[in-house]
Amino acid sequence: MLPFTYAVRNLSRDKTRLMQSIAGTALVVLLVMGAHAMNVGMTRSLQSTASPQNMLLLGAGSEESMQRSEVSEQAAGIAETSLSGVEVVMGQRAVSPEIVHMAALKSASGQEVRGLVRGVTPAVLLVHPEVVIQEGHFPGPREMLAGRLAWRRLDLNPEDVAVGEVLSFDGVPMRISGIMAAPGTVMESEIWMPLQDLRTIAQRDTVSSVALRLKPGADAVDVELFTRQRLDLELSAVSESVYYAKLAAFYAPVRTMIWTTALLIAAAAVFGGLNTLYAAFASRVRETATLQAVGFSRTTILFSLLQESLLIAMVGTLTGAVLARLILNNRVLPFGAGAIELDLEPSTLFIGLVAGMLLGVIGTLPPAFRCLAPPLPQALRD
Repeated sequence: MLPFTYAVRNLSRDKTRLMQSIAGTALVVLLVMGAHAMNVGMTRSLQSTASPQNMLLLGAGSEESMQRSEVSEQAAGIAETSLSGVEVVMGQRAVSPEIVHMAALKSASGQEVRGLVRGVTPAVLLVHPEVVIQEGHFPGPREMLAGRLAWRRLDLNPEDVAVGEVLSFDGVPMRISGIMAAPGTVMESEIWMPLQDLRTIAQRDTVSSVALRLKPGADAVDVELFTRQRLDLELSAVSESVYYAKLAAFYAPVRTMIWTTALLIAAAAVFGGLNTLYAAFASRVRETATLQAVGFSRTTILFSLLQESLLIAMVGTLTGAVLARLILNNRVLPFGAGAIELDLEPSTLFIGLVAGMLLGVIGTLPPAFRCLAPPLPQALRD
């Protein structure tokens, strides 16, 4: 075998090519890690929002969109008294009528934005126990409770949705009463306000849905049977898991587009690396022929060339991982259903490592084979 120091010394032959190869590998690793983190974050936020104990009562025919759904307000009271499997917390049944509304908001600085506002009652905390009020209090009249990522969904500064700030909803000033957190869910990017206030401002006499939290072990069939028996209410029962699974399927093309974009850029980097290595190895035909003449086999020389490329790939992969850590980690990105906080978990780092190593191998083999292909006498004369 050729000594490892031979491969290391060859790295400094062309410093420009070395830097180009490192930069190309780092860019590919950064993009692949970013695409994986975005896909994982988007899928996880939708899955984490759904609770297997929760059921949604939606308007018949609007099972795929809360915003289009309309449910009579009396349905919440009827469901609360008719269903025996609803969980009871401190004497109160976990039944939450809600209105989901896309609202036009204006910050104190005058910036106009559109955001998802949910009209709720205090019972919403019984249905969604994962929600924690980190600062302030539950909203009262003319107040709003902002998710900790709502500022990113609204494309505002964090200071614009801090406790005590005012957001105007259709000209009505609403004070931010608190900040809530529900780690890993889309609720962190929502804004909650009292149900009665939203009904008045939006001029609605119906709610969007009724959320129920069932007792552990309770059968969801009872809820479905209730909706079929009460045809006058025009309801449809959907579990939260099914609802958000359909929502995740709706965003599947977006995730595919993210991966496609990353792979296309990676392919461009591979072809660019091939051109660079073809030019670099073309000038080393006589060198490799001389190594063969003194007794080294083609396999040994190929292994040494792979060592060079893998060393470059390792440096580029490490650079890309460091850049991903600095640029992507804990970055908040909006998407249609909410906002996600990117987290570079071990699987993301592993995907980046594999991408960098594959780039080093795939980009080296074709130029190396071409370099070693000529017969020894011809190679020595070149």
